[in-house]
Amino acid sequence: MTPAQKNMSGEGPLIFMVAGENSGDALGADLMKALDKKLDGRVRFSGVGGPLMVEAGFYSQFPMEDLAVMGVFEVLPRLRLLLRRMKETALAIERLNPDVVVTIDAPDFCFRVVKKLRARGNAVPVVHYVAPTVWAWRPGRAKKVARFLDHLLCLLPFEPPYFQREGLDATFVGHPVVTSNVHLGQGTAFRELHGIAPDTPLLTVLPGSRMGEVSRLLSIFGETVEKLAAKHAGLTVLIPAVPHLVDHIRQAVAAWTVPVLVTPPQEKAAVFAASGAALAASGTVTLELAMAGLPQVVAYRVSPLTAMIGKMLIKTPYANLVNICLGREAVPEFIQENCTPDNLAAEVSRLMTDQSARAMQRTAASEALTQLGLGGPPPGERAADVVLSILRHQHKER
Repeated sequence: MTPAQKNMSGEGPLIFMVAGENSGDALGADLMKALDKKLDGRVRFSGVGGPLMVEAGFYSQFPMEDLAVMGVFEVLPRLRLLLRRMKETALAIERLNPDVVVTIDAPDFCFRVVKKLRARGNAVPVVHYVAPTVWAWRPGRAKKVARFLDHLLCLLPFEPPYFQREGLDATFVGHPVVTSNVHLGQGTAFRELHGIAPDTPLLTVLPGSRMGEVSRLLSIFGETVEKLAAKHAGLTVLIPAVPHLVDHIRQAVAAWTVPVLVTPPQEKAAVFAASGAALAASGTVTLELAMAGLPQVVAYRVSPLTAMIGKMLIKTPYANLVNICLGREAVPEFIQENCTPDNLAAEVSRLMTDQSARAMQRTAASEALTQLGLGGPPPGERAADVVLSILRHQHKER
């Protein structure tokens, strides 16, 4: 009997969870571990999850990879499968009759499943983990999700009021970056492993995790690096790349005159520890850089049409979450027309040499991370407390 099968045959409340991608799998696994600890192992899990959740004792109805698609051109060929999985998930919830349903991110899939349940009159409590970014764009979504969710677990401290004013219970539980351990990388060991001298200046370059991002930014980053190399003798670039982009990135940087080492993602923490600064595409990785204490410059560029639409829809003046939390530009951002090699090179060079600027950014990062939950209970435990309160409420009603 597998751990997952043993879990389903055990005692305690049944929690049906749905995760559709790797980040959700990690959140789900942490939540499971916290619930298992708080309930002394008397809890069962089923639903849809990935390898981390399965390892923690989860019984997945089907492989999570069936849901892990992004973008119109990826979704269309698999639309029939996705629709079938939505139906199967809703039917599994009705068949198993869990005490609570926890959906994790992946709103395109998860919200459709919940709407199917509500349309069929199923009133099982539903907790959704990771709030839609209504503070950035489409604020009307808060009212819509309030119609079919019972509770929302938020990663950012300023998110709950957007949903509470629509009558939806929402709780800030913290951002998973605060328990990521990305700050524990061994920079000296990394240099020794790869034969890099202690005095060689290293720059982390992070062009994104999607092909579109990499295609738009890598050439700009390449020109930026060439300009930096003229000022910083011996400069070497480190690129921790996601597996599906490794070959593309290696081909793209082959013509660079600066030495480039493309590393696997599991070396990311060590890369950050070894580097003097980072040049990064806007995204979650910028929080990891903040957690690692690595001074960074953030860049982003989209098509002119997308930029025009974005200016009409996006409500926040900043792209980086450190800046959004603090309400000021503590981390330099160069977006769209400002994303040029000259601008990027000047700011990266300043961060590589100006100790005061480096210290100021690290202080700002620490302030933002404290807002995101650093120093408090782990997000998984906070999320588990919310789920437990709903279970207790259910028990009292019965």
